[in-house]
Amino acid sequence: MAKSTVKTPRGYSKHGLYAMKQSIKTLGNRTVDQRTAVGKALAEWRADLLHDLGGETSVSTQEMALVHEAVTTKLILDSINTWLLSQPSLINKRTRAVIAVVKDRNTLVTTLRGLLGDLGLSRRSKTVTDLTTYVETKAS
Repeated sequence: MAKSTVKTPRGYSKHGLYAMKQSIKTLGNRTVDQRTAVGKALAEWRADLLHDLGGETSVSTQEMALVHEAVTTKLILDSINTWLLSQPSLINKRTRAVIAVVKDRNTLVTTLRGLLGDLGLSRRSKTVTDLTTYVETKAS
């Protein structure tokens, strides 16, 4: 008698990484509502990042583009982290390997690290004129 070769379907869990990337690429900042907790947290992180870079007025256009990319990467990375932490296991039992999303996450971490490195890891202070120079410029 022949054995049945019917395989049981493997578990499938859609993490939504590529759908999120596509929606952010297509719609930009409009995809994250500033009224939500995620939107508020991202806006606060962006403001803190700009503050560390010396304020929005002292950031060049190129740096502002890197800030935008860093915020987008952080959004995707935070979403993946949330999804990963909700999984019962990060190991694919059939292949005995870490699931592919972990590798994608590590790639995003490297990307974010590179963006932040390009922006500079040290805090920049705003250039402030001393009081006498300020008073002289206001008087004249």
